[in-house]
Amino acid sequence: MANIMIQRGSKGEYVFYLPKRDLEDAIVSMEFDTPEKWGGEIKLNNGGSYYIEPQAAPVRLPISCAPSAWMRRNKPKGESSWQ
Repeated sequence: MANIMIQRGSKGEYVFYLPKRDLEDAIVSMEFDTPEKWGGEIKLNNGGSYYIEPQAAPVRLPISCAPSAWMRRNKPKGESSWQ
């Protein structure tokens, strides 16, 4: 599995990017978003859901996460395969 990247969009929102699929989408919710605890379940605008092991908030964005630190929870709308 490929790494994911999370960055800030032009309006300050979190943006998720999965290079292997060239998938970029807005993050509509993040389970933990405090300086002490950041990550957990992430829900995307397209209906997809991913998980990042909770950790201290990154000092700066973008941040890349290793394959062992995330997994897909739900199949995003319109996506035909699961990789």
